[in-house]
Amino acid sequence: METIIGIDLGTTNSEVAVIQSGRPVVLAEDGDPILPSVVGLDPQGKLLVGRAARNQYALSPERTIKSIKRKMGQDVTVALGNQNYRPQEISAMILRALKQRAERVLGHPVKKAVITVPAFFTEGQRAATREAGELAGLEVVRIINEPTAAVLTYDPNPPEMERLLVYDLGGGTFDVSIAVVEAGVVEILASHGDTQLGGDDFDQRLLDFVCDRFQTEHGIDLRQSLVARSRMIGAVEEAKKRLSTEPVVLITEEFIAEKGGVPLNLNTEVTRDEYESLIEPLLAKTLKCLDDALEDANLQAQQIHKVVLVGGATRTPLVHRLLTTRLGRPVHAEIEPDLAVAMGAAVQGGLIAGMELGPVLVDITPHTLGIAALGEVDGFPTPHCFSPIIERNTPLPATRTEMYSTTHDGQKGAEIRVFQGEEEDTRLNALVGEFAIQGLSAVAAPNQILVRLDLDLNGILRVTATERATGLEKQVVIDNMMERFRHRERTDAIERIEALFADSDDFEEEEDEEFDEGADTSDEGSEAVPEGAAQVPDDSSTELQRAVEAAEVQIAKASSLEASASKEDAAEMKGLIQDLRAAVASGVLADIRRITTELEDLIFYLNDA
Repeated sequence: METIIGIDLGTTNSEVAVIQSGRPVVLAEDGDPILPSVVGLDPQGKLLVGRAARNQYALSPERTIKSIKRKMGQDVTVALGNQNYRPQEISAMILRALKQRAERVLGHPVKKAVITVPAFFTEGQRAATREAGELAGLEVVRIINEPTAAVLTYDPNPPEMERLLVYDLGGGTFDVSIAVVEAGVVEILASHGDTQLGGDDFDQRLLDFVCDRFQTEHGIDLRQSLVARSRMIGAVEEAKKRLSTEPVVLITEEFIAEKGGVPLNLNTEVTRDEYESLIEPLLAKTLKCLDDALEDANLQAQQIHKVVLVGGATRTPLVHRLLTTRLGRPVHAEIEPDLAVAMGAAVQGGLIAGMELGPVLVDITPHTLGIAALGEVDGFPTPHCFSPIIERNTPLPATRTEMYSTTHDGQKGAEIRVFQGEEEDTRLNALVGEFAIQGLSAVAAPNQILVRLDLDLNGILRVTATERATGLEKQVVIDNMMERFRHRERTDAIERIEALFADSDDFEEEEDEEFDEGADTSDEGSEAVPEGAAQVPDDSSTELQRAVEAAEVQIAKASSLEASASKEDAAEMKGLIQDLRAAVASGVLADIRRITTELEDLIFYLNDA
């Protein structure tokens, strides 16, 4: 049976999973199932994806890209080295790394994938995600919502009907979905969310809090220095995690700035109460989305049987308290919040491949789809009136038809402009696509035109306009053509990604015939995820992180001494800094420790001179 991998393409972290022995397994390397969603170039211009890219971010943010998911579906580019890339291309590099991880662990090629997206992603963002998968060399057989995927990891045959509320708070996005699970069927009733709200925003609030305090004390804004800011982001991320289990943390960064030739250190305490007061307004937005989802599902809070947590940011104790108070029941995290989505994607992949896994999924569209029509908005006539055809939370696949009329006699054509959103004014909604039906009969108005929307499970929209009197028909498939590359751009993008991976030793792709077709791929090299237990990185990951932090301190110290050192010493110091940054980027623990010691010895010599 063909392998279809499941991928959680996250803002902060990503994972890949597969069905083995009838259950979802997240594929790990070096004991770590998580691939940081970070892409960079080392000093020699070689591609870094994952942990190595994340490690170099603090020292070389100008060569590193993170949180690209927040730009998916936008018509923007980001710089990496001397090239500009679309968000799809950067995401494709992450997906390509996950594809190669799966191939190394399983021992055979993989070509198909289910990829998850936030439930509140627009059709354009979904299309950009699909295109990223295709640029990575994957056939994307299904795009499914992240909360929906998480539900698939729970028992599809509870003793009695269960209503689940999935609260999914990740690094960059938030979703809440309400599902009914009964007799092997998982039906999504409603979804709501915010594609620009997540753990990154918590980090920014804490970063501003600490930097404002430092600026008040020293008159220096650490956010104005690219390197200082990236170091501070790493520091507050770590502090945020610790505040989930500790009431107070000390944030320290040595030689974070300089004033009058004197190095300045950051030493500040942050209490959990202070942190929670910073993020509570953001969490209030998630509760508003939760209330909207309950209203759309026609449910009261007390009718929810189980609250399921998904996403790393849900570890924040305040999230647990707010949800417990709002819904009147404890929250659940039996499946590791960071891994549940990838596991659910693997379940969906297994179902598509024909495996007997149990659940039957009934998903919904999270946004209303309709067209622009002549009508009234706020009591004023306008051609920008939004006429809904497929309402949000409609089960997929969905087909709906509405009738419209021409506005003047002898009208030869009509423009069909399709929008997505909930506002009465189409200018406040997202344009999905547009086309014109021409050659209408030269008859008096109103000439009736039927507009049918067909939305499939993959978010591909088919729009049909038919002149009722004659049967004249015009049909287009809107696979979010507005967001897609043109053919030449697509070819260029694939070639650029191929070149980056080919030039990078860590991502040399093996030819299909080089895989051992007879290898046992059942469980060897993979990490199973038992319910109620989380996979964690091994001790080597912790040691590497400590070594990187020590390297950052010595680089900061050296940078503050470089101006006052002799020409020869400054040149030696500059070379060691460059070597150390390269070692950090490569993630080789022994090299990081060795060069850090050499740099530390030089600093000691200069201070003692």
